[in-house]
Parts: sequence; structure tokens; C-alpha cells
Amino acid sequence: MNKIISVSILALFLLVMIDLPGAEAARTFKKALPGYKFSFPRDHGSHDQFKTEWWYFTGHLKADSGEDYGFELTFFRTASDERPSDKASAFRLDNIYLAHFAVTDKARGKFSFFEKLNRKGLGLADAREDFPLVFNQSWSMKFADPETIILSANGGDYKLDLVLDSLKKPVVHGKDGVSQKASCKGCASHYYSLSRLSARGVLSVADKPVFVRGNAWMDHEFGSNQLTDNQVGWDWFSIQLDDNREIMLYVMRRADGGIDEHSSGTVVYADGRHRHLARNEFIIKSDRIWQSKRSGGKYPMGWNISIPSEALSMKLSPVMDDQELATGKSTGVTYWEGAASVSAIKKGEKQSGKAYIEMTGYAERFRKKI
Repeated sequence: MNKIISVSILALFLLVMIDLPGAEAARTFKKALPGYKFSFPRDHGSHDQFKTEWWYFTGHLKADSGEDYGFELTFFRTASDERPSDKASAFRLDNIYLAHFAVTDKARGKFSFFEKLNRKGLGLADAREDFPLVFNQSWSMKFADPETIILSANGGDYKLDLVLDSLKKPVVHGKDGVSQKASCKGCASHYYSLSRLSARGVLSVADKPVFVRGNAWMDHEFGSNQLTDNQVGWDWFSIQLDDNREIMLYVMRRADGGIDEHSSGTVVYADGRHRHLARNEFIIKSDRIWQSKRSGGKYPMGWNISIPSEALSMKLSPVMDDQELATGKSTGVTYWEGAASVSAIKKGEKQSGKAYIEMTGYAERFRKKI
């Protein structure tokens, strides 16, 4: 599950002080409720009637010269609580747009992350409702056709330009069109993935462009009231096995140390069929703890995952321990998001694969309203 949508108090103040809407009634947003019918490519676009939304890409790339890289590129939209004004203004605050870009450079032993925060005014950022296009300054995601995505991002020593081709149809998570996160009505999201994307393009490192190929994963999620006060964070896993299966798992962690019963997952089979996994169908344990020098957060590392109903056991190992993002200039959240390798056993046969893992609420309790 992904993602973390809210701005820091200072950043939000700087945005709204430019053109604060008048004293109008607060906006109301749709809740993610059972019965939602997805339609593609329409649902690849923005859903402004919901409070928060994210388009989330992770992937594993190999250069023609042999170097391995991981990447994350996430676009966030969060709506203002003020009712949109009819006044035509470049500084209207209907939505706030945020983005994160990170590269795990295995060869250099380096993890780098970058962030953006903008509004629609002056053409700085937007997420289209009528077409699957999202951009934040020079970073962008757009569909060239219903199954082909073009990504661009840059920061520091890194510039990424990728073409992603979906090898499977979209997989809708949860039941009856909703991914439930807690017991309350509407504490959920509409959530789907493109779980197997072939990737090709160019990654420039220190102004040296190299051709890269690999696999990627896309999550798109939107809702208005997902978390409750007793939930302190989550762990999310996207796993791509070399036998062409994918697994998504998330666990919602409670303040008392337990796991919320609405945690769940999905298995996607080689032929594109998929099956919902309830909380009691998988077990996740970690081997050790890594403590961040940046935030002091203590994160579990080395994950052992078993899914008895699939006769599947997996070991996930991070490419490097320090893959933490401290996003004080945008979402105001410190979280761990990183690439990992996978070794698996399916009915006694060894397999391998790759994964991305996200962990929130370890550096501080997750208190953002999403």
C-alpha cells in the first residue's frame, strides 16, 4: 500500500497564503465504498472527487554495462479542504501536488532521494481527470496508449527516462472494488496495480547516459479516509518472482503492537488471474533491526514471508539498509522505501525474484490524514 499524502504545516501555509479562498463551506469528498467499478484507461487518470491519490512506480533496472539500480517515482495529489473557487486564478488551491524520486545505486553503494511540492497554478503541476497524465515540473507520467507508460524524472546525479509496457491487465486489490484498511465505513481505498511492467530506457548517472532494461510495478490508489487513530503505520511489499507471479502484501500496524485484521494482499498468477489474501493467509517475520542515523528510526530488515495456501516461502533481503526518505520539504513524512532481492521455495523448488518494500511509522508515529 502506498502512500502518505499530506504536506508539512509550513509548506502548506506558503501555498495557501498566496490566494486563500474565501469563507466558504468546506469541501466534501467521496469515500471508497464497495461496488466501485473500475474502467480502464479512464481510471489511470485523476479522481478529484476523492481527497487523496497517488501514482506509484518502483522498479529494478540493469544497465547494458552490468550495473544494477532500483528506482521509485511517486506522484501525489491531495485536495484542499476549501471548496474550489469559481474565480479564474493561476494560484487557485484546489489540489496540492507532491512527488518523490529515489534511486538505489547498488554499484556505488549510494541511495539518493528528491522531492517536489507545487500547485497547478502557472503550469507547475497537474493530474488530469480526462487523460492519464500527471506531472510535477519536469517529472511526469503519461500513458502513450492504454498499456504503455512514459516516465521522466531527474535529481542530483540521476536522470531517468523510461518506457514501461504492461504485460498483464490491471489487478484490483481487495473485495468488491475496495481495499479495506480498517473497520469503519469508508476507511478504505480504491486500489489497483500493474504488477508486471517491462522497462526500457536511459538512466543518466553523473551526466553519463546508459541504456537500461528491467521490470517495474505501478500502484494507483485513491480514497478519502483510510486510517484510524489507533493505526501507527504500515509495511507494504511488492514482489515479482521469476516464474512470472507477483505478490502484494500490506500490514497495518496498531498502537498496541498488533496487526489490524484488515491487512491483506493479492497473488497474481502467471496467466494474469489473481486471488485475494486475507490477513490469516500470510506470515511476515524479520531477522534484524537497522537504525537510521538520519532519523533514529528503527526498521525491521531481512523479511521471511510464508503463504501456506500457496505452498510458498520467501526470503527478502534489502539491496542496502539505508534506503530511507526524509521528506520534510513535501509530504513531511520519514519512511523507508527500498529495493530487495528475493529467494523463494515453491513446493520444494528454488526460485528467485525482486521486491520493493515500504515501511512507515518507524521514525515517528504516522499521523497524517490520508
